[in-house]
Amino acid sequence: MSDYFFSGILIASSFTAGWILYLFVSFLLKRRDGFFKELKTDLRLIKGPLRFLIPVLCISVVLPLLRLPEKGSGFISHFIQILLIALFGWAAVKIVYIVRDALLNRYDINARDNVHARSMHTQMRMISNIIGVVIVLLTTSFILMSFSQVRHIGVSILASAGVLGIVIGFAAQKTLGNLIAGIQIAIAQPIRLDDVVIIEDEWGWIEEITLTFVVVRIWDLRRLVVPISYFLEKPFQNWTRTSADLLGTVFIYTDYTVPVKEVRNELTRILENSLKWDKKVNVLQVTNATDKTIELRALMSAADSPTAWDLRCEVREKLLEFLQQRFPECLPRIRIEMNKGKLS
Repeated sequence: MSDYFFSGILIASSFTAGWILYLFVSFLLKRRDGFFKELKTDLRLIKGPLRFLIPVLCISVVLPLLRLPEKGSGFISHFIQILLIALFGWAAVKIVYIVRDALLNRYDINARDNVHARSMHTQMRMISNIIGVVIVLLTTSFILMSFSQVRHIGVSILASAGVLGIVIGFAAQKTLGNLIAGIQIAIAQPIRLDDVVIIEDEWGWIEEITLTFVVVRIWDLRRLVVPISYFLEKPFQNWTRTSADLLGTVFIYTDYTVPVKEVRNELTRILENSLKWDKKVNVLQVTNATDKTIELRALMSAADSPTAWDLRCEVREKLLEFLQQRFPECLPRIRIEMNKGKLS
């Protein structure tokens, strides 16, 4: 009875010491002095696993000192071993996310020219998610391997790995395909976070990329959820693949008598007075002529797609206003020519 009492006191003392040590570590993480402050990341993410990991580590240290029967001591040791594997896996996942956030804080995704930042955010998030999945799988494997019964069963499973692999392959074909597609997207990066895309006839931004699906924020704040394999199997438009700047077009249909030079000068004046124009492209051309009208195409550039849309609307409105006020006779019209001889 005294051995059980001694062992209980020892476990309780080690658990208390571990909890006090955790409180001290938690205090340091909260202050974030020195090096912690320079990381610019939320180190409190690690507090969850540390709350249990430190006390369990302290208990594992005193396990050899316990005065318990061999069977009871073996059960407790195995239980503590499983706890440590699970808690170390949990802590490893949190550390991966802390390192990821520390690295991503160097890249401002809200900057005007954020192509490189979006590339890093996409790559780091995809890689951290993949590492997290690998850590979970390894942790589960180590826990199962701690049971001798499972190790023996594992030999028979490996013997029938061919049949089992075929069954699993058919059952998880879509899941594995999406996982592999996620790895390909992380490396090749056909899309990145905050890319402007047109997909399924919808225009929006890439809001979230996971291992299995992508969330596209449509311009009217709807969300389009698409399997990640879609971006490897079907064509789509990426307006910010190499840079955020974009060309915008405005089509105006007028009569043949329109003075194109005057309209071109007006386009230049409109763009020079607009804060939305990035001063790179300013072109007006006659791009088509039908039996009734001619087609004028105004080409302009802007820093990003939302600005390009607003600039196009502004130019279209002001060009129409210019034609209405200065050259109303040049607006599209239908001509009818009557033969007086036939009427008489």
